[in-house]
Amino acid sequence: MEILKDKVALITGGSRGIGEAIVRQFAEMGCDVAFTYRSSGESADKIASEASAGGRKIKAYKSDAANFEQAGELVKSVIEDFGKIDILINNAGITKDNLMLRMGEDQWDQVIEVNLKSVFNLTKHTMRHMLKARSGSIINMSSVVGVFGNAGQANYAASKAGIIGFTKSIAKEVGSRGIRCNAIAPGFIETDMTGELSEEVVKGYIDNIPLKRLGSGADIANTCAFLGSDMGSYISGQTISVCGALNT
Repeated sequence: MEILKDKVALITGGSRGIGEAIVRQFAEMGCDVAFTYRSSGESADKIASEASAGGRKIKAYKSDAANFEQAGELVKSVIEDFGKIDILINNAGITKDNLMLRMGEDQWDQVIEVNLKSVFNLTKHTMRHMLKARSGSIINMSSVVGVFGNAGQANYAASKAGIIGFTKSIAKEVGSRGIRCNAIAPGFIETDMTGELSEEVVKGYIDNIPLKRLGSGADIANTCAFLGSDMGSYISGQTISVCGALNT
């Protein structure tokens, strides 16, 4: 079902994991997609080629979302190439886990810059275009860890909690101009990172999830599609947990 037909989406961190799932799902739903990567150029080109097989325009851009100037150049290039941006998905993120007593300043700074400052960067540069269009959907990738915290992830939890506060504020600032802003808080999602975990660790996660399974990239991509489409036209300022009832 092409619920995103003729829309243009900009997705940060689209060359792997959840981001890749969103790129592929959006292309299937009729959306033209611009997405970013930082280092995995070969993988990004492969995704762009495969996702465009259905006839949609898909293009990968090498860009560091945590860099304010690069974010501005990215938005400028996307608008030149695609003509508009209807949906912005701030998905780029990293982890640098450690207990607070052992956490270095660099571990804190890197996570805050990539996970939180990048959301400011892309939103700031995209907003002027959306304001002129008097429409747009901004979707920020938070986490259930940003809702209830997690030992050893103070930096990650702070960045994801910050995204929730940012989302609510932006929704109130620009709602009168037809722009919506929402956050998604994924739970434990099956990605390359979870694939490196032992069966015992994964089982421990699943035991705590009422639906008794890990989520998939498609679960997150479908939620993004709903929020980006006209079906979500009266939803703004919300944080939707996609976690199998873990955050309940």
